[in-house]
Amino acid sequence: MTSISAVAAAAVGSGNGNNANLDENNDEDRAVRLFRIKKLLKGLEAARGNGTSMISLLIPPGDQIAKVGKLLADEAGTASNIKSRVNRLSVLSAITSTQQRLKLYNRVPRNGLAIYCGNIVTEKGEKQVTIDFEPHKPINTSLYYCDSRFHVEPLLGLLEDDERFGFIIMDGNGALYAVLAGNTREILHRFSVELPKKHGRGGQSALRFARLRMEKRHNYLRRVAEEAVRLFIPNGDKVNVSGIVLGGSADFKNELAQSDLFDQRLQAKVISVVDVSYGGEVGLNQAIELAADSLSNVKYVREKRLLQEFYEQIALDTGKYCYGMEDTLKALEMGAMEKLIVWENLPHERLLLMHTQNGEESVQVLPPEKLNQQSHLVDKKTGAELEVKDSEPMVDWLAQNYKNFGAHLDLITDKTAEGNQFVKGFGGIGGILRYQVDLSLLERDEEDDEAAEEEEEEDGGGADAEDEDWGL
Repeated sequence: MTSISAVAAAAVGSGNGNNANLDENNDEDRAVRLFRIKKLLKGLEAARGNGTSMISLLIPPGDQIAKVGKLLADEAGTASNIKSRVNRLSVLSAITSTQQRLKLYNRVPRNGLAIYCGNIVTEKGEKQVTIDFEPHKPINTSLYYCDSRFHVEPLLGLLEDDERFGFIIMDGNGALYAVLAGNTREILHRFSVELPKKHGRGGQSALRFARLRMEKRHNYLRRVAEEAVRLFIPNGDKVNVSGIVLGGSADFKNELAQSDLFDQRLQAKVISVVDVSYGGEVGLNQAIELAADSLSNVKYVREKRLLQEFYEQIALDTGKYCYGMEDTLKALEMGAMEKLIVWENLPHERLLLMHTQNGEESVQVLPPEKLNQQSHLVDKKTGAELEVKDSEPMVDWLAQNYKNFGAHLDLITDKTAEGNQFVKGFGGIGGILRYQVDLSLLERDEEDDEAAEEEEEEDGGGADAEDEDWGL
């Protein structure tokens, strides 16, 4: 919890309402800023305090600052009647801090205003946190809570991707409905059918069999169309997806797209009709890939394409790739990194250490299992103790400093098959380089330099000893 204030400063700026707007042309900057806001809200959500002295205040756009100020004044009057002295003082202190922060605003910002104030419990004791910012999207919720935790649910809901794409996968065995939003897919509904197949039997009844077959196919299309309306127009007035992809292994998808049974509102949303080899979930995965051009702005597809490019570099052994914390940081420092790929939940911590004797600073990046060990707090050369001057998650540091190395940052998840492989097999960090680099040679050069320095130190020590023996 010690990094809440730092993340807040990076994500939403200072508390003057002039934070950067997310309507930027650069999708990369937008993704990174959304990541920072998400980290901030997750930190606030996990924070806990003693008693009910943590204030959550959400003000929708168009509301009046004076009206909210009166609300806080009334709450302060009510809090003065709390019997417990410690709790009463904590609540009054939080309300006062909220009032002071509210005075920084003459009016409610365009997207509304969020203020979180209170004392949170950390490993080092209690710490006061006061954060105010304008949400990245307009909020329509007016909220005031004085509780033992912060209420961030309405703001977390704003982080969901606006673009949702519907999928209808149908073949002779049944239909599947799914939604793709961002990098998450959700199967909404599926059903199976048994349709009669074509055959040459029947004699004089052949026409009757054919008529029954066509009737069942018609009923199947009708059911598919009705289920689509139920799932994609739940309220009966507005389609809840940005586009619809129809997929299947037979001609059913084309018949549905042209059928009068298919709701015209849904027909207008059809962005692609693709042929897939299978039905069900396998067909859904294939349809997502085949419709990639139409879904080019969906994070799920972008993530898969990026990682497929990364794996292709490895398969061809081009030398224009790196993975693992050590090699990735070397490539960054060289300025050779073109696309930096980082798992958004990378657990490593970046420690800024200070030598207790000479005051020199050094940096170490450690996985969580090594943070509790004391070996990294000792200088290997001198044996002196090192003091932790600062600590922050490595992914946060990279999100703030990647531009200094001339790299592009791509934050990925482990929800796709490619992303899961990247996290488990490559440590969750790596990248595609601008040019070929043999990082193993760099490592050997560094080892040779260190060995040369040690030899020089030993030679110097011997000369001094010889001079001392001769009395010089």
